[in-house]
Amino acid sequence: MATRKWDGTCTRLDEGGAWWARREVKPGKTAPDGFQLVQEDPVTGKKVGWEPVAQSAFAKYHAQALAIGNDYFRRGTYELLGPKVNGNPDGFEQHILIGRGWAPFSDRLAYDKAPRDYEALRTWLHARPHEGIVWHRDPHAPDAGMAKLKARDFPRTRRELTPEKRSCTTTRIPSTTSTGRAKNSPSTPPTTICGSGMASTSA
Repeated sequence: MATRKWDGTCTRLDEGGAWWARREVKPGKTAPDGFQLVQEDPVTGKKVGWEPVAQSAFAKYHAQALAIGNDYFRRGTYELLGPKVNGNPDGFEQHILIGRGWAPFSDRLAYDKAPRDYEALRTWLHARPHEGIVWHRDPHAPDAGMAKLKARDFPRTRRELTPEKRSCTTTRIPSTTSTGRAKNSPSTPPTTICGSGMASTSA
């Protein structure tokens, strides 16, 4: 099953009712108290794991999200989203927690039909405003595997990155007299007009 990838920060509710926040620890840095290691990159030395959410940088916003529906949450992972998280690209008005695999029905339909070959998937992802796509082995099982891809993982072509060239022409626009009649003057500076209609004057 494929769903959209939300651009927030990951949190987890364990079987004992404790909340955790995803935490990365760079090489040479000390892990925070209570850190639970999940994975360590043998090449870069970067560690990824969980820290108690109460001591994370998102503790305040997580508490606000919990206050909306504390009785709803069950063991599993949730994406923390809202005005103070990752620039809030999805435009949420308050902080919320979205369960793993959840997305609006229209998104689920679209992502279920996402292409699987490289070029088609690259184009498909860049055509959408979302962060990426997640394939779930079982979105309802907290410990089931998943595969994530971000749109930024796919490089854009040079043509996509190059601004569209505009055709421009330089002309001398005559000034006007107090009666509104055109007055040609060699001192009038030339004006450059481009395809968008924007004009710039060169002194």
